Amino acid sequence: MGGMLTDQEWVLSISCPDRGGIVHAVTGVLVDVDATITESQQFGSQDTEVFFLRLQFRTGAPEEVIREALAPVVRRLGMSIELHPASRRQRTLVMVSKAGHCLNTLLFQQGTGALPTDIVGVVGNHPDLVALAEFHGVPFHHIPVTPETKDDAEAQLLRLVEELDVELVVLARYMQILSPAVCERMRGRVINIHHSFLPSFKGARPYHQAHARGVKIIGATAHYVTSDLDEGPIIEQDVARVTHAQPVADFVEQGQEVEASVLARAVRWHAQGRVILDGNRTVVFR
Repeated sequence: MGGMLTDQEWVLSISCPDRGGIVHAVTGVLVDVDATITESQQFGSQDTEVFFLRLQFRTGAPEEVIREALAPVVRRLGMSIELHPASRRQRTLVMVSKAGHCLNTLLFQQGTGALPTDIVGVVGNHPDLVALAEFHGVPFHHIPVTPETKDDAEAQLLRLVEELDVELVVLARYMQILSPAVCERMRGRVINIHHSFLPSFKGARPYHQAHARGVKIIGATAHYVTSDLDEGPIIEQDVARVTHAQPVADFVEQGQEVEASVLARAVRWHAQGRVILDGNRTVVFR
């Protein structure tokens, strides 16, 4: 059956060595495929001399035609690009331990359409959150981790990533450290959340430690996971003010709220192609 192609919305993210004429070259290609640009953001890093560009556009041209039209410009300007439909839902695996606040927010926001993900599984080193995952219709995989079983547990994790065609792994208060080998293999595809007290309050019960020291702000940081523990490129951070008059339970509650919202924003921006790595930093086109 004949007829005109329906326009589809696309996201194009680009990084390349900074020089003149980049935007002109890319938008010229989009004119050639009869595209209408609906959103455009750019940034030239003076520190790394890299140029970053994110475009959303509508066109009736299929993906192979867009990529073929872009190819000469990509080669000439040494670009790294990512192109995907704006409607894409990123296939995501969430890893948890016992705390459910981050997982609950991710599953709820996915259900309301606020999070463009398809959570295809939840992995837990404890079985505590089976009921929460099942309530949202997501399979739960219990993979216990001990010093003796760590290698086998990571092998199971990587098999799941392969079998479920996972694009993004989210550590939603997962209290195990991934090995350097896994971090390198999944580089730029694993997002973690932690309280922003590091390195001041490491180890167990950080909110209790912070309360005992009389801190005035608490917060959270979402970042990409690297082999350097809790030092990967930061995507999003936020804080909340606290006072001496609040009990430690308030610290925990406020901290968990900040953690959940910061992680959800980081996952959303990543899934929307709004986060581009710039060495040890990120460029986030919000």
